[in-house]
Amino acid sequence: MTRIWTEAGFVDNDPWVIETDEVKATGDQRRLLSVDQLLEEADASNEGGFGVLIKPADDVRRLEPYLYRLELVAVQFPAFSDGRGFSHASLLRERLGYRNELRAVGDVLIDHIPLMLRCGFDSFAVTNATALKRLSENRLPGIDVHYQPTARPAKAGEAYSWRRRSA
Repeated sequence: MTRIWTEAGFVDNDPWVIETDEVKATGDQRRLLSVDQLLEEADASNEGGFGVLIKPADDVRRLEPYLYRLELVAVQFPAFSDGRGFSHASLLRERLGYRNELRAVGDVLIDHIPLMLRCGFDSFAVTNATALKRLSENRLPGIDVHYQPTARPAKAGEAYSWRRRSA
């Protein structure tokens, strides 16, 4: 079972669907397009409100002319060991200036969520039972030390925790 989580808690009735051979968007549901589908549909119309699913090998820079028309960018994490989604999020937030919802989908683990939040993710499609349990208990792990600045500043406001401080 997949549940959508944000810092405000779990979201009910999320309209976005990743279509597969078995799952199709129906009624009020909205489908997440592949990058190629998005480029084709966006070029054919002047509409906005699109959703796109970024896979690890995709070049997110192709989305730059369309970012203002995107309501949701979902970044796929096919395995917990695949960190390319973190790079996609940083690129979207810091260099391309994307400001709408950024969602992590796939193998989203509880230990990765604080790091994903720092990279600019807003929402998470969580299927992992341990992660679901810990999120429902409001038990999100913290990060004590930051090695670099990100899309979201550290709570103490420091970008580099390892730099020397004056006495």
